[in-house]
Amino acid sequence: MLELKGVGVEFGRRRVKALAGVDLRIGDGQRLGLIGESGSGKSVLALAIMGLLPENARLTGSITLDGQELVKMPDDRYSRIRGDAMSLVFQEPMTALDPTMAVGMQVAEVLRLHYVRNPKDAAKYNTDAAHIASNARQRVLDILDEVGVRDPERVAASFPHQLSGGQRQRVLIAMALINRPGLVILDEPTTALDVRVQAQVLRLIDSELAASGAACLFISHDLAVVAQVCSEVAVMFRGRIVEQGGVKQIFDAPQHAYTKALVAAARLDVEPGERLPELQDFGVDDD
Repeated sequence: MLELKGVGVEFGRRRVKALAGVDLRIGDGQRLGLIGESGSGKSVLALAIMGLLPENARLTGSITLDGQELVKMPDDRYSRIRGDAMSLVFQEPMTALDPTMAVGMQVAEVLRLHYVRNPKDAAKYNTDAAHIASNARQRVLDILDEVGVRDPERVAASFPHQLSGGQRQRVLIAMALINRPGLVILDEPTTALDVRVQAQVLRLIDSELAASGAACLFISHDLAVVAQVCSEVAVMFRGRIVEQGGVKQIFDAPQHAYTKALVAAARLDVEPGERLPELQDFGVDDD
């Protein structure tokens, strides 16, 4: 489904490295968790895959999706793939959603953009504007209902600020899934949610991925969340993948020093009054 070979990203004239030689592979239907501390390069990797890096970024290496090379692909071709064959759920819905547009229109926009662009859809469906608008509205209500939004008609007519954090995140998930992509990238999708709503959204993500059979790259710094959703984990440190393996293997028997430090920090097996573990305790230089 997705393969990265030697992917590097540098920013600006000084060529500040964010990613350095990343190799990663996700098979059909596979759920891969990507963990690491803030600043390790996880979100930059997601933007590189989606072709959303800023203009001052320099991307090297190879990124293929279903055998198609994405690096240096023309923008018009890339835009047909983005949102259709693969999609991205951002961490913070309030920055990802347009505050001036009803959320139903935003979900419908994703559908309409690919409705006529895809030759298979153009032949399969009546492309009359009125028909597309009518069908898109029903598809939007159906997908909102599918992701557990109560009263889809009211929510579709609402603006982002009129919805709760959990509702906004469900809207983003609906936008990511409405075209049934083969790959879904989730970048910290539950970080901004409280614990109860987080659990609901994680169950939703799990069930939707199971129903669609989509492959998933789940980015998080929360090891417990990754263990709940994914079967395999890759650990990122300073723009590199330092370790990859099954969830049980990585969390129970980590091999790389940084992974050991990360797992220890998450578990915090210390007594009251004891010093918390630091990177240096595991032989990792934190400079």
